[in-house]
Amino acid sequence: MNQGARMAEVFRGEFLESVHDGHAVVARADGSVMESWGDPAQVILPRSSAKMIQALPLLESGAGAALTDRQLALACASHSGETRQVAEVARWLADLGLDEHALCCGPQPTRDPDLAQEMIRNGEVPTRLHNNCSGKHTGFLTLARHLSADLHYVDPDNPVQKAVREAFEDTTGETTPGFGIDGCSAPNFACTVAGLARAMARFAAAGSGGGVRDRAAARLLNAMIAEPEWMSGKVRTCARIIAAARGQAAVKTGAEGVYVAILPQQKLGVALKIADGATRASQLALVGILVRLGVLDPADPVVAGYLKRPVVNWDGLVTGYERPAPDLLA
Repeated sequence: MNQGARMAEVFRGEFLESVHDGHAVVARADGSVMESWGDPAQVILPRSSAKMIQALPLLESGAGAALTDRQLALACASHSGETRQVAEVARWLADLGLDEHALCCGPQPTRDPDLAQEMIRNGEVPTRLHNNCSGKHTGFLTLARHLSADLHYVDPDNPVQKAVREAFEDTTGETTPGFGIDGCSAPNFACTVAGLARAMARFAAAGSGGGVRDRAAARLLNAMIAEPEWMSGKVRTCARIIAAARGQAAVKTGAEGVYVAILPQQKLGVALKIADGATRASQLALVGILVRLGVLDPADPVVAGYLKRPVVNWDGLVTGYERPAPDLLA
């Protein structure tokens, strides 16, 4: 992978200690590139940043017509495995006449520290419901039932994944060169950084057209903005940035340093990939770009915390800071 342009910097004292390079694209609703850093043609795996694309067939098919915003947010979620999120997924599965054993994602420990301690005290083990992708997988099961498809919905030849691939190629405007198997066992289709930004711009412009895909994208975007804590978690970066954007953006993280943003008022899409896969850098770079685009206020305390994020040692001393690369803000 081409290392690309500088995306984030880490200082110890006033010494530049580490840098993170990568690629980023801001795309317009017509698919054209408005601005870029690094190589827009870099091929990447979007990982969980593509979950809203994977959820499109759920609504387009009619399978998700009766779902709430909370359930749709969970279908797009990399959730924290909080008690409320786990309970909501369990209820959704029960409505399908299923339980956690129908999920093809593996067990994963909760990311909620209070619940984690409670489970340890009670001798409870993590389940598939706690997996950050359990909402997405329940959406897949909902679609599989609607299509009368085999419930092994992660098979690339399953009608569920064929529908996902079609939606992915249509929204990115690219023929995918293939896929990798994600941490949750579902296929994760590859595209360029520009293609992923183009897909986010398609979501940003949703609601202005009259097609089924347009309506599905608009509904998913609205759910992400309306229920950010269900799509993420109480103190997670996605939820914090969506709240700070005050309706101007939905954002979604992906593993290995991927982040995307959907800007409905500007009808722009953003996608970025950190070459070394660092999540700390993708968070900083995304905030920097959104400040540049006027979506986030740098004076907002949450935003300011990402523009110069303290590095604290084990004794509680501030030893340095992390920041977006200056070129992203200029």
